[in-house]
Amino acid sequence: WTEEENKAFENALALFDENTPNRWERVAELVPGKTVADVVRQYKELEDDVSSIEAGLIPVPGYCTSVSSASPFTLDWGSGHGFDGYMQPFGGGGKPPPGRANEQERKKGVPWTEEEPKLFLLGLKKYGKGDWRNISRNYVITRTPTQVASHAQKYFIRQ
Repeated sequence: WTEEENKAFENALALFDENTPNRWERVAELVPGKTVADVVRQYKELEDDVSSIEAGLIPVPGYCTSVSSASPFTLDWGSGHGFDGYMQPFGGGGKPPPGRANEQERKKGVPWTEEEPKLFLLGLKKYGKGDWRNISRNYVITRTPTQVASHAQKYFIRQ
C-alpha cells in the first residue's frame, strides 16, 4: 500500500463507520486500485496492529517511558531526527523554527477535568473498548480520539 492509498483508506474509514450499509464496498470505491477484499484485509491488519500495541507487545516510538514528577503527560520527541514536536521537517540547516527553544523541548499535556473521565466511562459503556473515535466524537468532545485512547490505556492499567 502506498502512502496515498493509505491516506485514502483512512479518509474512507472516517466517512463510513461500522454501521454504514455496504461499508467495505464504499471504502473500496474511495481507494483507487483496491478491491473490497484488499480493504477488508488492510483493516484486519490495522486491527491486529492496534491490538498488539494496546497489549504492550509493540513499543510506541517517541514516548517517554519513565514517569517524571513534573507531569505524566509529557512526550519525549528525542533529538537528532530533524523533526519538531509536530513532526514537520525543520526548515533549511536543521534549525528549529522561530519561537522553539530546541529539539528537546517537550510538549506538555493538559490534565483532564473532573467531568471528562466521567464522560469517558459513559462512552466506554456505550461503544466499548477501542472505539475511541466515537467516544471522542459523542462523549468526550473536548478531546481527540488519540487523547481518549491514551486516557483509556492509563485507565486500563490502573484497573
